[in-house]
Amino acid sequence: MDFGFKEEKRDVWKLFNKIAPYYDLINRILSFGIDRLWRKRIARFVRNGDSVLDIATGTGDVVSSILKERQVNLVIGVDRAENMLSKARKKIKDRRTIFLMADGMRLPFKDRSFDAVTISFGIRNMTDPMLCLSECYRVLKEKGRIIILEFSLPEDHVVRFIYLFYLRRILPFIGRLLSGDRHAYSYLNRTIEVFPYGDSFLDMLKKIGFKKTSYFSQTFGVCMIYVGEKWI
Repeated sequence: MDFGFKEEKRDVWKLFNKIAPYYDLINRILSFGIDRLWRKRIARFVRNGDSVLDIATGTGDVVSSILKERQVNLVIGVDRAENMLSKARKKIKDRRTIFLMADGMRLPFKDRSFDAVTISFGIRNMTDPMLCLSECYRVLKEKGRIIILEFSLPEDHVVRFIYLFYLRRILPFIGRLLSGDRHAYSYLNRTIEVFPYGDSFLDMLKKIGFKKTSYFSQTFGVCMIYVGEKWI
């Protein structure tokens, strides 16, 4: 299944390495702070006592939310961008957390290692999203849960028009201004516009083998939380 932009996605981690010092600030500004609420809602799908793997963990915002919302045993955050991980380690000082450099499509963990896997705005950037989902399925225990937060397109035509104008015109400009990198957010809207969402993304989860799949629309449909479980 080809989702396009493979060449750009192959090196996207290098871009995140470069903008790591400004990443949190950019997220807060570009999302008007709402991204914190989205990540908090992700955490609430994690169960108390879970061992959790957070893929494309970035600066650890999802890990931080999980630690605040749930009593978990362990949270491992993985990412390919070492500078992002460095920020996560400085930001989160908790004995239940480990941050490792690893590729979401080649996870260095044994089968059935985790109770939950989370991915926040990372699956769309994988060169092979299906391979990443397959790896998530592999490392999940039976009855384990995958929880994914990803951008989508609003169904309402007026909201979609405003949203796309923001993505295509305003967001890249602000991203360049804050990060100093003219490529930093230039491909974001293009990947959002072509990546499957809603029922189409649930079909991807089902093809891998996930059961009890569902999604929850966030903030007028600009992003969605997807949940699926592994049943053998």
